[in-house]
Amino acid sequence: MEEINDKTTSARWGILYCPRRDIFFPQKRWEKIEKVLESRGVHYDKVQSENTESVERLCNMLINNGYKTIIIVGGDSALNDAVNCLMQAPSNVREQIALGVIPNGVMNDFARYWEFDEDNVEQTVDWLLKRRVRKIDLGRIRYVNKKGEHCHRYFLNCINIGLVAAVMNLRRQTRRIFGSRTLSFIMSFLLMIFQRLEYKMHLKINSDTVKKRIMTVCIGSARGYGQTPNAVPYNGMLDVSVVCNAATVSQLIQGFHLLFTGKFLNHRSVHPYRTQEVQVIEAAHAMIGVDGRLMNTPVGEFRITIEQEVINFLIPT
Repeated sequence: MEEINDKTTSARWGILYCPRRDIFFPQKRWEKIEKVLESRGVHYDKVQSENTESVERLCNMLINNGYKTIIIVGGDSALNDAVNCLMQAPSNVREQIALGVIPNGVMNDFARYWEFDEDNVEQTVDWLLKRRVRKIDLGRIRYVNKKGEHCHRYFLNCINIGLVAAVMNLRRQTRRIFGSRTLSFIMSFLLMIFQRLEYKMHLKINSDTVKKRIMTVCIGSARGYGQTPNAVPYNGMLDVSVVCNAATVSQLIQGFHLLFTGKFLNHRSVHPYRTQEVQVIEAAHAMIGVDGRLMNTPVGEFRITIEQEVINFLIPT
């Protein structure tokens, strides 16, 4: 970890580097980024995470040391940790901080939404230097954990409940093994045959009550890994896709083809909604993923809502 100079932090970038565990030489990735930063004359201090548990601690350190620009070199999960740290800070502190990303994760869906390219570091740094800030929304899940404690977690991209949460977990694990996004997706699909395909759920969305066996639910503030393709993280709304009655192999293959090609809502088993709140009264035995990372399953019912324009995010010009 590099030493932080408190006297200059307001004018410097605080960079949190999260090495990818699925590549053999993660330091070479940082060396490439470092060369671009130096060629652009960027003044920064870098800290490096040792594991997923250290990301929030290091992000809090950057916030507490007065950095006004915090850049996450990581993926969706690291960004999720960062926004949850920012939401713990007082609003007057958070208002002065701009969050940016140099995509470097196993999954970079939120960065990809803004057209940040993992392989084009030069373009990403140039965009970040122009400091174009947009206030973005965060989704929020409120739940009770196994200890009976009332908890909440924010998300940038989406919450998945059911089959896709399980597949996303498999995809994350297989991406670490195979490296390739496409190959990990195919392997996840093949492993999916060993997963439970339907879950007993009871949902309330707007004035509708959905109580049936459901394959998967995606609640997205952004594109939700292709399942909420029309969602945007700045309209104060959540897009919801409820998928049921796709139990045959051919329907599953068709659904994943449409997901992979960006036409997920065209599947006849997908029921879309737009709302500000989803109440999940029951989701028996279903896995829950928050921005691609599994969370401990809540006990009993839980709610997902939207917080409008609460994070300053650096976007392309």
